[in-house]
Amino acid sequence: MSTNPKIAVFGGGSWATAIVKMLCENMETVGWYMRNKPAIDYIKKHHYNPNYLRSAEINPKQLDLYDDINSAVAQYDFLIFAIPSAFLQSELNKITISLENKIVFSAIKGIVPESGLIVGEHFNEKYHIPLSNIGVITGPCHAEEVAMERLSYLTLASQDQEKAKMLSTYVSSSYIKTKISDDIIGTEYAAMLKNIYAIAAGIAHGLGYGDNFQSVLMSNAIREMKRFIRKVHKMKRNINNSAYLGDLLVTGYSTFSRNRMFGNMIGKGYTVKSAQMEMSMVAEGYYATKSAYQINQSNGAKTPIIDTVYNILYDDKNPKKQFEKLTNKLN
Repeated sequence: MSTNPKIAVFGGGSWATAIVKMLCENMETVGWYMRNKPAIDYIKKHHYNPNYLRSAEINPKQLDLYDDINSAVAQYDFLIFAIPSAFLQSELNKITISLENKIVFSAIKGIVPESGLIVGEHFNEKYHIPLSNIGVITGPCHAEEVAMERLSYLTLASQDQEKAKMLSTYVSSSYIKTKISDDIIGTEYAAMLKNIYAIAAGIAHGLGYGDNFQSVLMSNAIREMKRFIRKVHKMKRNINNSAYLGDLLVTGYSTFSRNRMFGNMIGKGYTVKSAQMEMSMVAEGYYATKSAYQINQSNGAKTPIIDTVYNILYDDKNPKKQFEKLTNKLN
């Protein structure tokens, strides 16, 4: 692995923009693929993404911008994907170049619908990338606060600790601190599950539940997360570490959380479709809920919160009645 790697970011949303901003703090040139050609032209002229994180100023002279994914893949060996999981496969279908020798890090918080796998497993099984060449970028961290240069923390997980440490040197700055983990599967599942629990927190808020209930909900959520992850990938981990509990709390409580916002709308009476239409960003937890529910059908972990959110979003059950039942299952 080169000591001066060429790194490219794939995606045009808030997380992709935040990661590009982080990398530009330490690198002369960063590759950036987004399919939106007008956005690329706008960035070159105005120095910020017109659609996301407009406060994040980026010098276009530091960017190699691409609207063709194959051109970006061909030029770079270290690829960071920050495309919403629901749309990842449609972008990967455009790639005609082998990914087997690439290093791939995922900043995606969700399940790939076409395979039912978390992103790291998807790249490993479908694109034959060795697990040692796969990593995860997770929080607790909101892209919006990165744009404002507020102190934030990232967890970089990989079986190959050297790759994670190398990437950490390029995303670290005065306002970004990093931690290295070897729990690539657990941290990625945690990043997916916390979005479901944030939807639950939002629904509760929309229904009128207060802070006292929210604290109980989050306390139960971290224990539920622990049970779920233990079933899918058993290893020694401290669920109270920032990559798990910290990421859950920031997503469940923050006003920046799109999943909490989505849940809040559901709790206030919006249909799923109307809530999705009103939001300008993808709520990953919507797709994650179905995937987590289906995965758990064979694993059998006790997951009353996931089950409740699934019943509301996919079985069209009444949120108020479902949460009344849930309150009797929490402790």
